[in-house]
Amino acid sequence: MISLGDPDVGAPPKRDRLGLLRDHDFRDLFLSTTVAQVGYQITSLALPLAAVIALDVSEFEVGVLSSMTMIAFVLIGLPAGAWVDRMRRRRVLIVSDVVRAAVLLTVPLAWWADALTIWQLYAVALVIGVFTVFFDVSYQSYLPHLVGRAHLVEGNAKLETVRATAQLGGPVLAGQLIQWLTAPVAIAFDAVALGASALLLLRIRRREPKPEVAHGSRVSTEIKDGLKFVFSNRILASIVSCTGTYNFWTGAFMAMIVVFLPRDMGMSPGEIGLFFALFGVGGVFGAFAVGVFTRLLGEGRVVWVSVAVTAPWILLVPAAEPGWRIWLGAALMAFVGAGGVIYNVTQVSFRQRLTPDNMLGRMNATVRFVVYGAYALGAILGGALGEVLGARTTLWIAAAGMTLAFLPVFFSPLRNMTTLPDPKHEPAGAAA
Repeated sequence: MISLGDPDVGAPPKRDRLGLLRDHDFRDLFLSTTVAQVGYQITSLALPLAAVIALDVSEFEVGVLSSMTMIAFVLIGLPAGAWVDRMRRRRVLIVSDVVRAAVLLTVPLAWWADALTIWQLYAVALVIGVFTVFFDVSYQSYLPHLVGRAHLVEGNAKLETVRATAQLGGPVLAGQLIQWLTAPVAIAFDAVALGASALLLLRIRRREPKPEVAHGSRVSTEIKDGLKFVFSNRILASIVSCTGTYNFWTGAFMAMIVVFLPRDMGMSPGEIGLFFALFGVGGVFGAFAVGVFTRLLGEGRVVWVSVAVTAPWILLVPAAEPGWRIWLGAALMAFVGAGGVIYNVTQVSFRQRLTPDNMLGRMNATVRFVVYGAYALGAILGGALGEVLGARTTLWIAAAGMTLAFLPVFFSPLRNMTTLPDPKHEPAGAAA
Protein backbone atom coordinates (compact mmCIF):
# COMPACT_ATOMS: atom_id res chain seq x y z
CA MET A 1 0.00 0.00 0.00
CA ILE A 2 1.42 3.39 -1.01
CA SER A 3 2.03 5.79 1.85
CA LEU A 4 0.00 8.98 2.15
CA GLY A 5 2.90 10.70 3.81
CA ASP A 6 4.52 12.12 0.66
CA PRO A 7 1.85 14.40 -0.81
CA ASP A 8 4.24 16.55 -2.83
CA VAL A 9 5.88 13.78 -4.86
CA GLY A 10 5.47 14.55 -8.56
CA ALA A 11 3.67 17.85 -7.91
CA PRO A 12 4.55 20.85 -10.05
CA PRO A 13 5.56 23.98 -8.18
CA LYS A 14 2.97 26.66 -7.57
CA ARG A 15 4.66 29.78 -8.92
CA ASP A 16 2.01 32.52 -9.11
CA ARG A 17 -1.70 33.11 -9.51
CA LEU A 18 -1.77 30.74 -12.49
CA GLY A 19 -0.60 27.99 -10.15
CA LEU A 20 -1.01 24.58 -11.75
CA LEU A 21 -1.72 26.12 -15.15
CA ARG A 22 2.01 26.80 -15.38
CA ASP A 23 2.55 23.07 -15.58
CA HIS A 24 2.50 21.69 -19.13
CA ASP A 25 0.76 18.42 -18.27
CA PHE A 26 -1.95 19.91 -16.08
CA ARG A 27 -2.53 22.60 -18.71
CA ASP A 28 -3.18 19.93 -21.35
CA LEU A 29 -5.55 18.14 -18.97
CA PHE A 30 -7.25 21.48 -18.32
CA LEU A 31 -7.65 22.20 -22.05
CA SER A 32 -8.83 18.66 -22.72
CA THR A 33 -11.45 19.08 -20.01
CA THR A 34 -12.52 22.42 -21.47
CA VAL A 35 -13.32 21.17 -24.97
CA ALA A 36 -14.84 17.92 -23.67
CA GLN A 37 -17.12 19.77 -21.24
CA VAL A 38 -18.41 22.12 -23.93
CA GLY A 39 -19.14 19.10 -26.10
CA TYR A 40 -20.82 17.33 -23.19
CA GLN A 41 -23.16 20.29 -22.68
CA ILE A 42 -24.22 20.01 -26.32
CA THR A 43 -25.00 16.30 -26.10
CA SER A 44 -26.67 16.46 -22.69
CA LEU A 45 -29.20 18.88 -24.19
CA ALA A 46 -29.30 17.59 -27.77
CA LEU A 47 -29.79 13.88 -27.00
CA PRO A 48 -33.05 14.22 -25.01
CA LEU A 49 -34.31 17.01 -27.29
CA ALA A 50 -33.72 14.75 -30.29
CA ALA A 51 -36.12 12.32 -28.60
CA VAL A 52 -38.66 14.97 -27.49
CA ILE A 53 -38.72 17.19 -30.58
CA ALA A 54 -37.46 15.06 -33.48
CA LEU A 55 -39.03 11.73 -32.44
CA ASP A 56 -41.91 13.01 -30.23
CA VAL A 57 -41.54 10.22 -27.65
CA SER A 58 -43.46 9.83 -24.37
CA GLU A 59 -42.40 11.02 -20.91
CA PHE A 60 -41.47 7.50 -19.85
CA GLU A 61 -39.26 7.00 -22.92
CA VAL A 62 -37.47 10.26 -22.09
CA GLY A 63 -36.90 8.97 -18.56
CA VAL A 64 -35.45 5.71 -19.88
CA LEU A 65 -33.16 7.63 -22.24
CA SER A 66 -31.98 9.85 -19.37
CA SER A 67 -31.17 6.76 -17.33
CA MET A 68 -29.20 4.95 -20.04
CA THR A 69 -26.00 6.99 -19.75
CA MET A 70 -25.96 6.42 -15.99
CA ILE A 71 -27.16 2.80 -15.82
CA ALA A 72 -23.67 1.73 -16.93
CA PHE A 73 -22.41 2.75 -13.48
CA VAL A 74 -24.74 0.09 -12.03
CA LEU A 75 -23.83 -2.55 -14.58
CA ILE A 76 -20.03 -2.23 -14.62
CA GLY A 77 -19.20 0.50 -12.12
CA LEU A 78 -17.63 -1.70 -9.45
CA PRO A 79 -15.48 -3.96 -11.64
CA ALA A 80 -14.41 -0.89 -13.65
CA GLY A 81 -12.68 0.47 -10.57
CA ALA A 82 -10.70 -2.72 -10.09
CA TRP A 83 -9.81 -2.83 -13.81
CA VAL A 84 -8.71 0.82 -13.83
CA ASP A 85 -6.40 0.16 -10.86
CA ARG A 86 -4.66 -2.43 -13.10
CA MET A 87 -4.17 -0.04 -16.07
CA ARG A 88 -2.40 3.21 -16.92
CA ARG A 89 -5.14 5.78 -16.48
CA ARG A 90 -4.05 8.20 -19.21
CA ARG A 91 -4.46 5.44 -21.80
CA VAL A 92 -7.97 4.68 -20.51
CA LEU A 93 -8.91 8.37 -20.84
CA ILE A 94 -7.75 8.53 -24.47
CA VAL A 95 -9.49 5.33 -25.57
CA SER A 96 -12.71 6.42 -23.84
CA ASP A 97 -12.72 9.75 -25.70
CA VAL A 98 -12.11 8.14 -29.08
CA VAL A 99 -14.84 5.49 -28.70
CA ARG A 100 -17.41 8.01 -27.47
CA ALA A 101 -16.65 10.31 -30.41
CA ALA A 102 -17.18 7.47 -32.91
CA VAL A 103 -20.47 6.39 -31.32
CA LEU A 104 -21.88 9.93 -31.24
CA LEU A 105 -21.22 10.35 -34.96
CA THR A 106 -23.75 7.59 -35.69
CA VAL A 107 -26.61 9.88 -34.58
CA PRO A 108 -26.29 12.58 -37.27
CA LEU A 109 -25.48 9.90 -39.86
CA ALA A 110 -28.70 8.03 -39.03
CA TRP A 111 -30.62 11.31 -39.05
CA TRP A 112 -29.38 12.20 -42.52
CA ALA A 113 -30.36 8.69 -43.68
CA ASP A 114 -33.85 9.15 -42.14
CA ALA A 115 -33.21 6.06 -39.99
CA LEU A 116 -32.93 7.53 -36.48
CA THR A 117 -35.02 5.76 -33.82
CA ILE A 118 -35.40 5.93 -30.05
CA TRP A 119 -33.75 2.51 -29.87
CA GLN A 120 -30.60 3.87 -31.49
CA LEU A 121 -30.58 6.75 -29.00
CA TYR A 122 -30.89 4.19 -26.18
CA ALA A 123 -27.93 2.23 -27.58
CA VAL A 124 -25.80 5.35 -28.09
CA ALA A 125 -26.57 6.56 -24.55
CA LEU A 126 -25.66 3.16 -23.10
CA VAL A 127 -22.33 2.88 -24.94
CA ILE A 128 -21.50 6.49 -24.05
CA GLY A 129 -22.32 5.60 -20.45
CA VAL A 130 -20.04 2.56 -20.40
CA PHE A 131 -17.01 4.49 -21.59
CA THR A 132 -17.91 7.43 -19.36
CA VAL A 133 -17.64 5.02 -16.43
CA PHE A 134 -14.06 4.20 -17.38
CA PHE A 135 -13.25 7.83 -18.17
CA ASP A 136 -14.63 9.25 -14.92
CA VAL A 137 -13.06 6.61 -12.67
CA SER A 138 -9.69 7.08 -14.41
CA TYR A 139 -9.96 10.87 -14.44
CA GLN A 140 -10.37 11.32 -10.70
CA SER A 141 -7.79 8.61 -10.04
CA TYR A 142 -5.30 10.24 -12.45
CA LEU A 143 -5.34 13.75 -10.97
CA PRO A 144 -3.43 12.89 -7.74
CA HIS A 145 -0.63 11.36 -9.85
CA LEU A 146 -0.50 14.39 -12.12
CA VAL A 147 -0.51 17.23 -9.56
CA GLY A 148 0.37 15.64 -6.20
CA ARG A 149 -1.94 15.38 -3.21
CA ALA A 150 -0.99 18.79 -1.78
CA HIS A 151 -2.45 20.50 -4.88
CA LEU A 152 -5.71 18.56 -5.15
CA VAL A 153 -8.01 21.35 -3.95
CA GLU A 154 -6.46 23.78 -6.45
CA GLY A 155 -6.57 21.20 -9.25
CA ASN A 156 -10.18 20.24 -8.57
CA ALA A 157 -11.22 23.88 -8.23
CA LYS A 158 -9.68 24.77 -11.60
CA LEU A 159 -11.32 21.78 -13.29
CA GLU A 160 -14.65 22.61 -11.63
CA THR A 161 -14.25 26.15 -12.99
CA VAL A 162 -14.04 24.63 -16.47
CA ARG A 163 -17.15 22.53 -15.87
CA ALA A 164 -19.06 25.47 -14.43
CA THR A 165 -18.01 27.78 -17.27
CA ALA A 166 -19.06 25.14 -19.78
CA GLN A 167 -22.43 24.98 -18.02
CA LEU A 168 -22.65 28.74 -18.53
CA GLY A 169 -21.74 28.99 -22.21
CA GLY A 170 -22.30 25.42 -23.41
CA PRO A 171 -26.11 25.33 -23.18
CA VAL A 172 -26.40 28.65 -25.05
CA LEU A 173 -24.21 27.27 -27.84
CA ALA A 174 -26.08 23.97 -27.72
CA GLY A 175 -29.49 25.67 -27.91
CA GLN A 176 -28.49 27.73 -30.93
CA LEU A 177 -26.91 24.76 -32.72
CA ILE A 178 -30.03 22.68 -32.11
CA GLN A 179 -32.24 25.51 -33.34
CA TRP A 180 -30.15 26.07 -36.48
CA LEU A 181 -29.09 22.52 -37.34
CA THR A 182 -31.54 20.23 -35.42
CA ALA A 183 -30.60 18.23 -32.32
CA PRO A 184 -29.13 15.13 -34.07
CA VAL A 185 -26.75 17.22 -36.19
CA ALA A 186 -25.63 19.29 -33.18
CA ILE A 187 -24.36 16.08 -31.56
CA ALA A 188 -21.62 15.91 -34.22
CA PHE A 189 -19.97 18.89 -32.51
CA ASP A 190 -19.53 16.85 -29.32
CA ALA A 191 -17.85 14.09 -31.36
CA VAL A 192 -15.35 16.64 -32.68
CA ALA A 193 -14.77 17.97 -29.16
CA LEU A 194 -14.04 14.49 -27.81
CA GLY A 195 -11.57 13.90 -30.61
CA ALA A 196 -9.78 17.14 -29.70
CA SER A 197 -9.80 16.09 -26.05
CA ALA A 198 -8.05 12.82 -26.92
CA LEU A 199 -5.35 14.68 -28.87
CA LEU A 200 -4.67 16.97 -25.92
CA LEU A 201 -4.38 14.01 -23.56
CA LEU A 202 -1.81 12.48 -25.93
CA ARG A 203 0.36 15.57 -25.33
CA ILE A 204 0.75 14.89 -21.60
CA ARG A 205 4.41 14.02 -20.96
CA ARG A 206 4.40 12.67 -17.43
CA ARG A 207 3.94 8.90 -17.57
CA GLU A 208 2.50 6.69 -14.87
CA PRO A 209 4.37 3.60 -13.77
CA LYS A 210 2.63 0.38 -14.66
CA PRO A 211 0.40 -0.57 -11.69
CA GLU A 212 1.60 -3.51 -9.66
CA VAL A 213 -1.01 -6.22 -9.31
CA ALA A 214 -0.60 -8.80 -6.60
CA HIS A 215 -0.12 -12.29 -8.01
CA GLY A 216 -3.37 -14.25 -7.90
CA SER A 217 -5.48 -11.24 -6.89
CA ARG A 218 -9.11 -11.49 -7.95
CA VAL A 219 -11.33 -8.68 -9.21
CA SER A 220 -14.13 -9.76 -6.85
CA THR A 221 -11.81 -9.45 -3.85
CA GLU A 222 -10.62 -6.03 -4.99
CA ILE A 223 -14.25 -4.88 -5.40
CA LYS A 224 -15.00 -5.96 -1.82
CA ASP A 225 -11.94 -4.06 -0.63
CA GLY A 226 -13.21 -0.91 -2.36
CA LEU A 227 -16.68 -1.26 -0.83
CA LYS A 228 -15.21 -1.85 2.62
CA PHE A 229 -12.88 1.13 2.30
CA VAL A 230 -15.73 3.52 1.48
CA PHE A 231 -18.48 2.28 3.77
CA SER A 232 -16.37 1.62 6.85
CA ASN A 233 -15.50 5.31 7.02
CA ARG A 234 -18.35 7.36 8.55
CA ILE A 235 -17.50 10.54 6.66
CA LEU A 236 -17.17 8.81 3.28
CA ALA A 237 -20.39 6.88 3.88
CA SER A 238 -22.31 10.06 4.75
CA ILE A 239 -20.96 11.85 1.66
CA VAL A 240 -22.00 8.93 -0.57
CA SER A 241 -25.46 8.89 1.02
CA CYS A 242 -25.93 12.65 0.53
CA THR A 243 -24.67 12.62 -3.05
CA GLY A 244 -26.67 9.51 -3.91
CA THR A 245 -29.91 10.98 -2.54
CA TYR A 246 -29.34 14.26 -4.34
CA ASN A 247 -28.52 12.51 -7.60
CA PHE A 248 -31.55 10.21 -7.35
CA TRP A 249 -33.91 13.18 -7.30
CA THR A 250 -31.78 15.12 -9.78
CA GLY A 251 -32.23 12.22 -12.21
CA ALA A 252 -36.00 12.49 -11.87
CA PHE A 253 -35.85 16.28 -12.17
CA MET A 254 -33.65 16.33 -15.28
CA ALA A 255 -35.71 13.65 -17.02
CA MET A 256 -38.79 15.86 -16.81
CA ILE A 257 -37.29 19.34 -17.16
CA VAL A 258 -36.55 18.61 -20.85
CA VAL A 259 -40.24 17.74 -21.25
CA PHE A 260 -41.57 20.56 -19.04
CA LEU A 261 -39.73 23.42 -20.75
CA PRO A 262 -40.74 22.81 -24.40
CA ARG A 263 -44.20 21.32 -23.79
CA ASP A 264 -45.50 23.18 -20.71
CA MET A 265 -43.53 26.43 -20.94
CA GLY A 266 -43.48 26.58 -24.76
CA MET A 267 -39.75 27.34 -24.88
CA SER A 268 -37.63 27.01 -28.03
CA PRO A 269 -34.29 25.12 -28.05
CA GLY A 270 -32.42 28.43 -27.91
CA GLU A 271 -34.41 29.52 -24.84
CA ILE A 272 -33.88 26.16 -23.18
CA GLY A 273 -30.13 26.52 -23.71
CA LEU A 274 -30.22 29.96 -22.06
CA PHE A 275 -32.26 28.51 -19.18
CA PHE A 276 -29.54 25.96 -18.39
CA ALA A 277 -26.80 28.55 -18.91
CA LEU A 278 -28.20 30.64 -16.05
CA PHE A 279 -27.68 27.64 -13.80
CA GLY A 280 -24.02 27.71 -14.81
CA VAL A 281 -23.55 31.29 -13.57
CA GLY A 282 -23.68 30.03 -10.00
CA GLY A 283 -21.27 27.23 -10.79
CA VAL A 284 -18.61 29.69 -11.95
CA PHE A 285 -19.07 31.71 -8.76
CA GLY A 286 -18.86 28.57 -6.63
CA ALA A 287 -15.62 27.45 -8.26
CA PHE A 288 -13.95 30.77 -7.48
CA ALA A 289 -15.49 31.13 -4.00
CA VAL A 290 -14.92 27.62 -2.62
CA GLY A 291 -11.69 28.63 -0.88
CA VAL A 292 -13.37 31.60 0.83
CA PHE A 293 -16.32 29.56 2.09
CA THR A 294 -14.03 26.79 3.29
CA ARG A 295 -12.03 29.27 5.34
CA LEU A 296 -15.17 30.91 6.76
CA LEU A 297 -17.14 27.76 7.61
CA GLY A 298 -14.48 25.08 7.87
CA GLU A 299 -13.92 22.08 5.59
CA GLY A 300 -16.49 19.89 7.30
CA ARG A 301 -19.32 22.39 7.66
CA VAL A 302 -19.07 23.65 4.09
CA VAL A 303 -19.97 20.17 2.80
CA TRP A 304 -23.48 20.18 4.29
CA VAL A 305 -24.11 23.94 4.32
CA SER A 306 -23.41 24.17 0.57
CA VAL A 307 -26.35 21.83 -0.12
CA ALA A 308 -28.73 22.83 2.69
CA VAL A 309 -28.67 26.55 1.86
CA THR A 310 -28.77 26.36 -1.95
CA ALA A 311 -30.91 23.34 -2.92
CA PRO A 312 -34.30 24.85 -1.87
CA TRP A 313 -34.08 27.42 -4.69
CA ILE A 314 -34.84 24.58 -7.13
CA LEU A 315 -38.46 24.69 -5.92
CA LEU A 316 -38.99 27.86 -7.95
CA VAL A 317 -38.85 25.92 -11.22
CA PRO A 318 -42.00 23.79 -10.83
CA ALA A 319 -43.75 26.85 -9.34
CA ALA A 320 -43.11 28.87 -12.52
CA GLU A 321 -45.48 29.79 -15.33
CA PRO A 322 -44.67 30.89 -18.90
CA GLY A 323 -43.15 34.34 -19.02
CA TRP A 324 -41.01 36.17 -16.49
CA ARG A 325 -41.58 33.67 -13.66
CA ILE A 326 -39.80 30.81 -15.42
CA TRP A 327 -36.84 33.13 -16.06
CA LEU A 328 -36.80 34.20 -12.41
CA GLY A 329 -36.64 30.52 -11.46
CA ALA A 330 -33.82 29.99 -13.93
CA ALA A 331 -31.85 32.96 -12.58
CA LEU A 332 -32.20 31.87 -8.95
CA MET A 333 -31.09 28.35 -9.88
CA ALA A 334 -27.63 29.94 -9.93
CA PHE A 335 -27.61 29.38 -6.16
CA VAL A 336 -28.09 25.66 -6.78
CA GLY A 337 -25.19 25.66 -9.22
CA ALA A 338 -22.92 27.46 -6.76
CA GLY A 339 -23.75 25.05 -3.95
CA GLY A 340 -23.15 22.02 -6.14
CA VAL A 341 -19.67 23.15 -7.18
CA ILE A 342 -18.62 24.09 -3.64
CA TYR A 343 -19.85 20.71 -2.39
CA ASN A 344 -18.11 18.79 -5.16
CA VAL A 345 -14.72 20.49 -4.82
CA THR A 346 -14.68 19.95 -1.06
CA GLN A 347 -15.83 16.34 -0.90
CA VAL A 348 -13.93 15.12 -3.98
CA SER A 349 -10.68 16.66 -2.74
CA PHE A 350 -11.12 14.99 0.64
CA ARG A 351 -11.82 11.60 -0.94
CA GLN A 352 -8.70 11.87 -3.09
CA ARG A 353 -6.55 12.93 -0.13
CA LEU A 354 -7.80 10.13 2.04
CA THR A 355 -7.33 7.31 -0.46
CA PRO A 356 -4.00 5.58 -1.21
CA ASP A 357 -2.99 5.48 -4.89
CA ASN A 358 -3.62 1.76 -5.35
CA MET A 359 -7.19 2.17 -4.05
CA LEU A 360 -8.19 5.32 -5.96
CA GLY A 361 -9.87 3.55 -8.87
CA ARG A 362 -11.93 1.30 -6.60
CA MET A 363 -12.89 4.15 -4.27
CA ASN A 364 -14.03 6.34 -7.16
CA ALA A 365 -15.84 3.43 -8.81
CA THR A 366 -17.65 2.53 -5.59
CA VAL A 367 -18.79 6.11 -5.08
CA ARG A 368 -19.89 6.42 -8.70
CA PHE A 369 -21.66 3.05 -8.60
CA VAL A 370 -23.89 4.42 -5.86
CA VAL A 371 -24.36 8.05 -6.87
CA TYR A 372 -24.74 7.60 -10.64
CA GLY A 373 -26.70 4.39 -10.20
CA ALA A 374 -29.05 6.47 -8.07
CA TYR A 375 -29.30 9.03 -10.89
CA ALA A 376 -30.25 6.30 -13.38
CA LEU A 377 -32.95 4.91 -11.10
CA GLY A 378 -34.24 8.41 -10.40
CA ALA A 379 -34.50 9.15 -14.12
CA ILE A 380 -36.61 6.03 -14.67
CA LEU A 381 -38.83 6.94 -11.71
CA GLY A 382 -39.11 10.49 -13.05
CA GLY A 383 -40.26 9.18 -16.41
CA ALA A 384 -42.81 6.87 -14.78
CA LEU A 385 -44.15 9.62 -12.50
CA GLY A 386 -44.26 12.03 -15.43
CA GLU A 387 -46.35 9.59 -17.44
CA VAL A 388 -48.90 9.32 -14.59
CA LEU A 389 -48.75 12.69 -12.79
CA GLY A 390 -47.36 15.00 -15.44
CA ALA A 391 -44.03 16.79 -15.70
CA ARG A 392 -44.82 19.65 -13.28
CA THR A 393 -45.93 17.43 -10.39
CA THR A 394 -42.88 15.21 -10.89
CA LEU A 395 -40.64 18.28 -10.72
CA TRP A 396 -42.25 19.27 -7.40
CA ILE A 397 -41.56 15.84 -5.91
CA ALA A 398 -37.98 15.74 -7.22
CA ALA A 399 -37.21 19.28 -6.04
CA ALA A 400 -38.44 18.44 -2.53
CA GLY A 401 -36.19 15.37 -2.47
CA MET A 402 -33.16 17.41 -3.53
CA THR A 403 -33.87 19.95 -0.78
CA LEU A 404 -33.64 17.26 1.92
CA ALA A 405 -30.55 15.51 0.53
CA PHE A 406 -28.17 17.28 2.94
CA LEU A 407 -29.47 15.35 5.98
CA PRO A 408 -26.97 12.43 5.86
CA VAL A 409 -23.97 14.77 6.06
CA PHE A 410 -25.72 17.00 8.61
CA PHE A 411 -26.22 14.02 10.94
CA SER A 412 -22.58 12.99 10.64
CA PRO A 413 -19.29 14.15 12.20
CA LEU A 414 -19.13 16.81 9.46
CA ARG A 415 -21.83 18.91 11.15
CA ASN A 416 -19.43 20.67 13.52
CA MET A 417 -16.10 19.78 11.93
CA THR A 418 -13.92 22.69 10.83
CA THR A 419 -10.96 20.63 9.59
CA LEU A 420 -11.30 17.26 7.92
CA PRO A 421 -9.30 14.39 9.48
CA ASP A 422 -5.66 14.21 8.41
CA PRO A 423 -5.38 11.04 6.30
CA LYS A 424 -1.74 10.68 7.30
CA HIS A 425 -2.88 9.95 10.84
CA GLU A 426 -5.98 7.93 10.06
CA PRO A 427 -5.76 4.30 8.91
CA ALA A 428 -7.40 3.57 5.58
CA GLY A 429 -10.98 2.52 6.13
CA ALA A 430 -11.05 3.51 9.80
CA ALA A 431 -14.22 5.00 11.16
CA ALA A 432 -14.00 8.77 11.27
